[in-house]
Amino acid sequence: MVFKRMLQAFGVGGPSVDTVLTNPNCRPGGFLEGQVHVLGGDHAVDVEYVAIGLMTRVEVESGDNEYQTNQEFHRQRLTGSFRLEPGARHDVPFRFEVPWQTPITEVYGQHLHGMTMGLATELEVARAVDKSDLDAVQVHPLPAQERILEALLRLGFRFHKADVERGRVYGVEQELPFYQEIEFYPPAQYASGINQLELTFLPTPHKLQVVLELDKRGGMFTEGHDAFGSFDVEYATADQVDWTGQLDNWLRQAASRRGLFF
Repeated sequence: MVFKRMLQAFGVGGPSVDTVLTNPNCRPGGFLEGQVHVLGGDHAVDVEYVAIGLMTRVEVESGDNEYQTNQEFHRQRLTGSFRLEPGARHDVPFRFEVPWQTPITEVYGQHLHGMTMGLATELEVARAVDKSDLDAVQVHPLPAQERILEALLRLGFRFHKADVERGRVYGVEQELPFYQEIEFYPPAQYASGINQLELTFLPTPHKLQVVLELDKRGGMFTEGHDAFGSFDVEYATADQVDWTGQLDNWLRQAASRRGLFF
């Protein structure tokens, strides 16, 4: 009997959890829907709660060191406590709100290299090992984000990679403790001045905040440095703006203010 209780404490013969998403594709500010299936094991257990949360991989700078860690950034508790009998099944439907500033992971059907996103399910069982499940989630850009990405591609920028960095961006509304950077290689007409362009989206329910960072190319007698710029995109009028021309003008103005010419 003592041995059996020890096995139960380590989760042997205990309940299992399986999350089924109706659709793993979503957009910032949208929803994920599905069901959590909790299946009883060979003995009755007291479930404290069932919760789900979005997780992504975050890069953290600490002193002179950098490391990556999985970070849950939005969580929803789906149930309170309940008794789960042996072999019983408990289904929990959910509608999970995706935060507006959730990093995107897909563009035009292609996965952004360097991005991970998953919906984690946690089953907290009294006096036993927690059970968990992780389901991949694909976050697609908002239409306004697509307009900016399309404009950069028309200008000849080439996608390099994306990552999520812990920290805050100055001068914008930021709701999460991290931000996404999407990095592009410049086309020939800009390559003499910059090494790469870094793009950050920070959507809100009312507008899309866009932050651009130019990684300046250093010369023989000068040291390279970063140049920042930001602007807002109104959702209602995003389709009415020539973003290719706007971005080209901004890049040239930003470069000329810093002594770069292309």
